[in-house]
Amino acid sequence: MQELWSFMLLAFGAGLAALLTPCVFPMIPLTVSFFSPPKSPQRGEHVHGETVSIQSREPQKKGLKKALLYGFFIILIYVIAGTLVARINGPEFANWLSTHWVPNVFFFLIFLIFAMSFLGMFELTLPSSWINKMDRKSNEKGILGTFFMAFTLVLVSFSCTGPIVGSVLVLSAGGAVIKPILGMFAFSLALALPFTLFAAFPKWLEKLPKSGGWLQEVKVVLGFLELALALKFLSIADQVYHWGILDREVYLALWIVIFALLGFYLLGKLRLPHHAEKKEISVPKLLMATLVFSFVVYLTPGMFGAPLKALSGYLPPLTSQEFIMNPNLVSSGVVKDSFDRRKSNAIRMFAASACPQPKYAEMLHLPHGLKGYFDLAQAKVCANAQNKPIFIDFTGHGCVNCREMEARVWSDPRVLEILKNEYVVVALYVDEKTKLPEENWYISEYDGKTKKTIGKQNADYQITKFTNNAQPYYVLMNAQEEVLATPKAYDLEVENFIDFLKSGIKAYKKVL
Repeated sequence: MQELWSFMLLAFGAGLAALLTPCVFPMIPLTVSFFSPPKSPQRGEHVHGETVSIQSREPQKKGLKKALLYGFFIILIYVIAGTLVARINGPEFANWLSTHWVPNVFFFLIFLIFAMSFLGMFELTLPSSWINKMDRKSNEKGILGTFFMAFTLVLVSFSCTGPIVGSVLVLSAGGAVIKPILGMFAFSLALALPFTLFAAFPKWLEKLPKSGGWLQEVKVVLGFLELALALKFLSIADQVYHWGILDREVYLALWIVIFALLGFYLLGKLRLPHHAEKKEISVPKLLMATLVFSFVVYLTPGMFGAPLKALSGYLPPLTSQEFIMNPNLVSSGVVKDSFDRRKSNAIRMFAASACPQPKYAEMLHLPHGLKGYFDLAQAKVCANAQNKPIFIDFTGHGCVNCREMEARVWSDPRVLEILKNEYVVVALYVDEKTKLPEENWYISEYDGKTKKTIGKQNADYQITKFTNNAQPYYVLMNAQEEVLATPKAYDLEVENFIDFLKSGIKAYKKVL
């Protein structure tokens, strides 16, 4: 529930940001005039300071009703879009949408195009015939006219709200039907509120700042942010398919350059097309530039192996870092060893017991030097041999919350101590695209589809066994697959996680 509220707040903030774009802000006074009450005196009205009659208030009541209806239609149009996404957003489709290289590279290119547009390289607009047709419909009276007025706003503002709406919808991809609907509701609510209020109270427009060059500056800032966000989609595809083209230091280098350029733009040292030269900068812009350059300073140590916990969910995993200034980090297991060293360590560890040598260790990994498995059958064999419970981590290469849990919770020495000594750890990647031998394929009881890859089989197991499709998702069980404690999802409270792990150990000992 906390994650859902956080997502709605993020979507609401995106809606507020959309209001400041040049495509939306100037539309406020233009559309409000549609709802303004007549200026001429109405029947029964005294124009020499007498009290206005009840009959004269009718136009005002109608204007308020139309304004509320207008805001409702804006929200409705956006929510319908979220509902359509939710209707096709089944678990397997959600996994494909969020992890397959085709949609992620597509999103990367789309966001790159939007960023170039925001930065002034070209202008994105919908066909004028679409907008003109909706505008003609908006001149009609009644509810239909109000609906088409809202639809006109959505179409005209597309070139600025499109990238932001796309961000909300993509971030909602995760299998939950209600999430994109609530996300679009929160976004459109923020967008509709000022239009509704100004339509209901037209005199407020006199206090509204005039649109001008500052809106273009907001658009450029959004362009830089879109450029940084685009890299996240390419990074997901890179991790899932093990391309190795966007390792952590490459990703960080690009972010450092992007935000440094944004800082120089805010200081007036970088000019873009259609922007006039300014010799002075305002205090707010100076403060924004200070924050941006502070962020760049924060990112810089990450190039040398700093964990950057605050951004752990949005950066490639630390195990993809190739250059580490402090070699002690390697020996402590905080970052990955070379393939040969990691493999030899695994051989030594598992050769000393009856546990099998882990499969897929050459391409999959556990954080913080933990040793474990990526196949449940192997984990069960080892759990029997060592007489330990199993800790299942349903995770994914593209799972932001998984990386954040690993960086903020798993890194606690008390958590690591328990995982290393008390559990057999198995990470089940639900988005791993490695195809299994044909003799290992099977038809799912859940959806009747053949599961051919590691990821699809892991995802199917999570859905059928635990009726859950969210990551991260942590399960404590014994080798007979008897659950020892209520499974746990995303929770950054370290003490709660420690209590969860201890409860599993206690339940396991009781069974013995």
